[in-house]
Amino acid sequence: MKQPELGRKIIELRKEKGLTQEELVDKCNISVRTLQRIEAGEVTPRDYTVKTILAALDYDLAMIADNNHGVPEQLSTFFKNLLYIDVDLEQPADYLTRQLTMAWIFGLVNFLTGLPEALADYTLIAKQEMIFHPLIQVALKLVVWISYIFFQRGFILTGFLYQNYLLKIISYILMFAVTMSIGYDITSVFYGPMAIEYVMGAEALIFGGILILYGISLLRLRKPLGDVAFFAGFFEILAGACFLTVILGFAGLILLIPASILEIVVLFKVTETVKKHKPVFNAAGNSYD
Repeated sequence: MKQPELGRKIIELRKEKGLTQEELVDKCNISVRTLQRIEAGEVTPRDYTVKTILAALDYDLAMIADNNHGVPEQLSTFFKNLLYIDVDLEQPADYLTRQLTMAWIFGLVNFLTGLPEALADYTLIAKQEMIFHPLIQVALKLVVWISYIFFQRGFILTGFLYQNYLLKIISYILMFAVTMSIGYDITSVFYGPMAIEYVMGAEALIFGGILILYGISLLRLRKPLGDVAFFAGFFEILAGACFLTVILGFAGLILLIPASILEIVVLFKVTETVKKHKPVFNAAGNSYD
């Protein structure tokens, strides 16, 4: 069910239960302002928010869900939820904690799977040999891609929390750039590296510039998060500078190892900070004190 029908249905169910808005939000752990905007039809809440509200009202989501949602719309919703973090609603600390925890865990997965992936790439490019079965190599690429997307979502959310707009923008750009790179790599598994010298040179220059900006955005987190953010940004800048020279690209890859580890620690620290301070992520995008 879409807005404004959803809002009207929640009002109807709430009144049937004899609940005020304040009593309902106490049962489902969202803010009064969020419930007010949902009931007014001003925003479309995420699925988990709808389920939480309806569960508090003892109502089955399936009873009001649209039955005509086809596969294309479901896929569209999946990718929208994957790439978009809703900042129109005030989010409780539990929501932020879950999202950030998921991000640093996916960051760890990305780091661990990235090592054999890099080895497979090197073998394919340098020796024209594959150390894994093609399907295994493609599966490895997909795990690396998906885990990286979720990892960067953590930095997008961190950018919102600390009003670091450069971090938000660069994280989205990195998502896109890595998606293009993984797409080329998967194609190379089946058809062999195509125009490899030109592609590697272009990737080195593109990622070099992006990583320098990414490093600068991480440096801006030093004040709230300490030296771990500074050194993460420092290694990203060094890696980006190496990529820009093209010939030092391998050194850049080595520098990304400590950078990635430190970035996982950064997201872990943000998660622990959110748990401790229990901030509310409001529509104005204000960070916690």
